[in-house]
Amino acid sequence: MMKLKLPWQERPQKCHEVVWRYNENPIIKRDAIPTSNSVFNSAVVPFKDGYAGVFRCDNKAVQMNIFAGFSKDGINWDIDHQPIDFKAGDIDKVQGDYKYDPRVVFIEDRYWITWCEGHNGPTIGVGYTFDFIDFFQCENAFLPFNRNGVLFPEKINGKYAMMSRPSDNGHTPFGDIYLSYSPDMKYWGEHRHMMSPTPFKDSAWQCTKIGAGSVPFLTDEGWLMFYHGVITTCSGFRYAMGSAILDKENPNIVKYRTQPYLLTPSKLYEQVGDVPNVIFPCATLQDLEADKVAIYYGAADTVVGLAFGYISEIIEFTKQNSL
Repeated sequence: MMKLKLPWQERPQKCHEVVWRYNENPIIKRDAIPTSNSVFNSAVVPFKDGYAGVFRCDNKAVQMNIFAGFSKDGINWDIDHQPIDFKAGDIDKVQGDYKYDPRVVFIEDRYWITWCEGHNGPTIGVGYTFDFIDFFQCENAFLPFNRNGVLFPEKINGKYAMMSRPSDNGHTPFGDIYLSYSPDMKYWGEHRHMMSPTPFKDSAWQCTKIGAGSVPFLTDEGWLMFYHGVITTCSGFRYAMGSAILDKENPNIVKYRTQPYLLTPSKLYEQVGDVPNVIFPCATLQDLEADKVAIYYGAADTVVGLAFGYISEIIEFTKQNSL
């Protein structure tokens, strides 16, 4: 099987950051399909001879839904013009008011999708596909209110594992990350606290709330995950991105966590949009042999951006700058 070419751009000259942006960002603009008001907070995975993804597209009535898409290079995307029409999976299909902020991960024999599902308030929707053509919706993972459901790409001690951020029904002004386990992707329990927002004096960019971002991937140091952190400023919330290294066997144990951010809104497309000042990581593509990672993130709740880094540098930065 031919190895896929990872989306990649070398670090620009005079750039000393551990993570740097693609110079043609945003890679997906707000009008990527005819009905879209915005396309952001989306997830991608390797698929066949290219890549597949599930994309948050809010339409021009600002109804939130998720759409499938394909790409040969991970940069130029062909997104379906109609939202995913889920069939019933392990139960009768859950009827929700909205779907947004998907994540996608391949586990064993299929691609699992998690997203924020509107069911008397936000909770974690769960579904799967084998081909990104037919999709099956399963039972919601948790009671409302919850967001940022992110699965691990393999079972932990024989069980599925998912991070989430219990919340409230609004634009939550608080939030910790928890880890939960399931024997069958239907019944969830063994909830364990993982990470909290930081004291303002220790790391203000993540002092209001935090949430799991990209699907973690395994390194020699443990699971590497990119997450978002939020500070409340005089002009509202500001979302930035950090990294954490989780214990391989017990991932609720955070071994290292960045005190400084890796990316913060500093480009126009990150600062200006439907929700200003947002960087929201949702997916990575990585090549461990080449030591490279490509990070997909939503920018200003309007478009999709892409950033790059060397895995070994990010791990060392995380360890050397840990809280």
